Amino acid sequence: MKGLENMDLQNAEARVKELHNLLNQYGYEYYVLDKPSVPDSEYDRLLKELMELENEHPQLKTADSPTQRVGGEILDMFEKVEHQTPMLSLGNAFNEEDLRSFDRRVRQTAGENLSYVCELKIDGLAVALKYEDGLFIQGATRGDGTIGEDITVNLRTIRSIPLRLSEPVSIEVRGEAFMPGRSFEALNKGKEERGEEPFANPRNAAAGSLRQLDPRIAASRNLDIFLYGISNTGDTGVESHSAGLDYLETLGFKTNKERRKCASIEEVIEYVSSWTEKRPNLDYDIDGIVIKVDSLALQEELGATAKSPRWAIAYKFPAEEVVTTLRDIELSVGRTGVVTPTALLEPVRVAGTTVQRASLHNEDLIREKDIKIGDKVVVKKAGDIIPEVVNVLAEQRTGEEREFIMPTHCPECGSELVRLEGEVALRCINPKCPAQIREGLIHFVSRNAMNIDGLGEKVVSQLFAKELIKDVADLYKLTHEALIGMERMGEKSVNNLVQAIEASKQNSLEKLLFGLGIRHVGAKAAKTLAQHFSSMDNLMAASEDDLTAINEIGGKMAGAIVAFFEQEEAKELIRELKESGVNMEYKGPKPVAAEDSDSFFAGKTIVLTGKLSILSRNEAKEKIEALGGNVSGSVSKKTDLLIAGEDAGSKLAKAQDLGIDIWNEEQLVEELNN
Repeated sequence: MKGLENMDLQNAEARVKELHNLLNQYGYEYYVLDKPSVPDSEYDRLLKELMELENEHPQLKTADSPTQRVGGEILDMFEKVEHQTPMLSLGNAFNEEDLRSFDRRVRQTAGENLSYVCELKIDGLAVALKYEDGLFIQGATRGDGTIGEDITVNLRTIRSIPLRLSEPVSIEVRGEAFMPGRSFEALNKGKEERGEEPFANPRNAAAGSLRQLDPRIAASRNLDIFLYGISNTGDTGVESHSAGLDYLETLGFKTNKERRKCASIEEVIEYVSSWTEKRPNLDYDIDGIVIKVDSLALQEELGATAKSPRWAIAYKFPAEEVVTTLRDIELSVGRTGVVTPTALLEPVRVAGTTVQRASLHNEDLIREKDIKIGDKVVVKKAGDIIPEVVNVLAEQRTGEEREFIMPTHCPECGSELVRLEGEVALRCINPKCPAQIREGLIHFVSRNAMNIDGLGEKVVSQLFAKELIKDVADLYKLTHEALIGMERMGEKSVNNLVQAIEASKQNSLEKLLFGLGIRHVGAKAAKTLAQHFSSMDNLMAASEDDLTAINEIGGKMAGAIVAFFEQEEAKELIRELKESGVNMEYKGPKPVAAEDSDSFFAGKTIVLTGKLSILSRNEAKEKIEALGGNVSGSVSKKTDLLIAGEDAGSKLAKAQDLGIDIWNEEQLVEELNN
């Protein structure tokens, strides 16, 4: 700006204050009220003037300056933060009767004189924001409800979070940070153009943006937030939840306007029903409705359990179904040779993501559901579950639909397909089929196997197509020179990839065993084998009798293991991996026998389902097994306990039908920490 370099400190200070006020007002109008009063060009011009003034007079740059939203230096790690009051999780309701039961429980204490507040349950990342004398000083994730992570620098980049409040109050508030639909689509479009794996849904994208160490990335993601509560209303004079939301607005916070105060459970049910229908019209994802008792005095009287308040409940939407057109059927060959048909759909938004593909499993299912190319089909998706074609709308056929004919030969290598006895799937049994080799490589580098960050499906396919890798041993022979010539692989990406490959050599034995893709050996069996035999050499020397003597290892799996290691190609592969320095020993703790453990989990069969936010699925599994528990993948009469995370589906319903004990993730963490 002309003349800024000659402005004295007093005038500069006055102008900086004026620019703060203007930019905060314009930002509030744009990001909170969605009613901008000036064009973007005017906001940008004033922001540039402020930046130049701060550069000229660094002592005028303050923590609440609008210039401090652009993202700072890369962090080494996130510090832990203890919440002022615990961030409790909510109990769930899945149907009308669950809501009525909640209402009956509340009225046993409250009588008839009460009202509820219904709010949209935003599918994002719960955060706590702390202000002192009106200044934003700290933002944290929910974590385990008591301890979260300090993500202040990333939250500063969200422009709907005020850096200074309209009043100089000291307060801690709670909200849900999320990624709007338009931001999500732009982000994934950019990732796909760069050959990167797109985010599965806006929730993952928001969480990934806020829980990474480079705030400049968060600043580029255009996140948003809705505030939904005050952690302690003692000094505010607020007496109800609805009044608390109004008070947040007066301070400059963004709240969700779609909330409604309801005088009865009938009104609550009507609100829930209306949003079950209207949710696709929003530019952000919701996965349910939160219902809260409005009176804060009554909330205090009702109290809470160790994990959830008795005065609130979250209604979870049922699996969402939409209608779209099945444009074609594509065939893919997996690492075991199974040929799987996949429906290619007219893109449609369902359960928080844009769906373009759905599994059809096998030829028998296509025949059973009478699926034809060009059909209008009903597609269902719940949470992170793979989309599926529920049924065909045969009455909408035009006569132009085409029958799908399953091929007799492999679409990749041309070998004749076979159907093994007792199987419904067609299979390519050519061991040199390029699709199987490529898929085996992708499996080997995946998270549950060797977990080589940066080697996604597209990069592996590119390396394989250029014949830089032919088997997994070749991964450890890749050089910087070979990688630097790859498409979209710059110096930093190559250096990170080389480091990730080197780091994977130190993985414990079970990761390697699972990565090898031995028939019938999943991640759990791989760990059991690694724990029992301790080394690759011991396992390779084991007989079928040695293997079947282990609990959980059956005859079919034992036969497959012995057959695998009898192959000269397998022996040569292990030798090459050893020469490359890949670890062949088990590094984890030996499992605790149920009879030797006094843990609650000892001897019990536990099933994990839904999205876990405090622990990863693998962490939870390892901790339970280390205490003598057995983690199963399916619910049966033998199941002792189900741990239900977010968006739990059919396993939860089955557990409820069987009367199995059900915990949420917070209860699991509490018991693990005992």
